[in-house]
Amino acid sequence: MNDEATLIQLLGAGGFGAVIGWYLFFLNRYRAGEVALGDLVTVIAALGGAAILALFPAKSDLFGAYGIGLAVGFFGYFLVLAGLVARSGSFGAEWFLDGRRKQAAADEVIPQGTAVTVRPMGEERDAI
Repeated sequence: MNDEATLIQLLGAGGFGAVIGWYLFFLNRYRAGEVALGDLVTVIAALGGAAILALFPAKSDLFGAYGIGLAVGFFGYFLVLAGLVARSGSFGAEWFLDGRRKQAAADEVIPQGTAVTVRPMGEERDAI
């Protein structure tokens, strides 16, 4: 039996990892509460749980491709976000720290009901 992964299998495992990594960054960015130990346990379970190891056996090329894809997705989300913030005239690097942004211009409007993307840690969601 040949245990070598084909190129399409490696690309599939890497792509799957990239999607999971992107989504993990997204979930962490839009979290409702403060960071807790349970969050770390959940992430570890998602990244290396039984279902993932069933799909991509440990110490295999597929698991390696999944891990690379996971890193690409997770850090890729941050790089895309950083690029968008850098291009925007409305945000600066401070936005990553505490959500600071410039005032909307007189001819700009934020529609009622628009979701808040960032809030300072410790504030309740209803306070915004």
